Amino acid sequence: MGVTLPQLRALVTVADRASFTDAAAQLGVSQSAVSHAVSGLEKEVGGRVLQRDGGVTLTVLGHRVLEHARAALASVSALESAVRQDGTLAGTVRLGAVATVCQGLLPELMPLWAAKLPNVDVQIYEGDDDEMPEWLEAGVVEAAILVEPSPDPAGSKLVATDEFAAVVRCDHPLAGLDGIPLAELAVDGLIVSTGGCEGHVKKMHDDEGLDYAFSHRVREMSTLFRMVEQGMGVAIVPSLGRGMLPDDLVMKPLAAPRPRRLVLSGPPSRPWHPLAQALVDAA
Repeated sequence: MGVTLPQLRALVTVADRASFTDAAAQLGVSQSAVSHAVSGLEKEVGGRVLQRDGGVTLTVLGHRVLEHARAALASVSALESAVRQDGTLAGTVRLGAVATVCQGLLPELMPLWAAKLPNVDVQIYEGDDDEMPEWLEAGVVEAAILVEPSPDPAGSKLVATDEFAAVVRCDHPLAGLDGIPLAELAVDGLIVSTGGCEGHVKKMHDDEGLDYAFSHRVREMSTLFRMVEQGMGVAIVPSLGRGMLPDDLVMKPLAAPRPRRLVLSGPPSRPWHPLAQALVDAA
């Protein structure tokens, strides 16, 4: 009979929710229907795609199938949107963005999209800098706000530019400076985020001929800020993260400004979903 779209939807939803129960609720069907769809898919592809012991995880085969499933569903969704008889744009589009963009930029863009595209539901997927191109390629999201892409993908749009800035405690001696030299931050020890900022911070040091060293590496921005609060070091983060700062921390410009370009784009390797194009056109 061949692989069916309901089977692919079942796999993607279970993988995203890590639960057959939650996947069934999202799809609006019974849990047994989801299990049956996944079992049918496994028969078609000739192997297990999900491990069900002690939770739900993808097998090696499941990871390979999932990538194609996402791409296939994205293409079907694009086709459905493209052939709507009334010419209106409607449906759901998934948008990938890093944490600082989710906090500092999307609160401005979301109302704009809601006004211009009232029948379009924008779902936000938060990830790291490096995950955005991967998610676009794999079909996890239809659009993403990329950080410093090189080159800019065809058809993409620059939606914002911010700057990297230093984060110190309010009682820190550097807190009173109008601009903090990069070399001064090394005295206290840098706390860096592995969620995407570290590569930019390292490049800053390389460009200024400074040795790059860090005291601590963390993933979550909230953890980074908590460690700065506790006096464990200082940090460099994008200025869009200003709204995430606790009251006892301050964000100060760097003495040598370091801009960061944020570019809204669809996937570079295949036609865009019409709703991804609509987001770019309306931004």
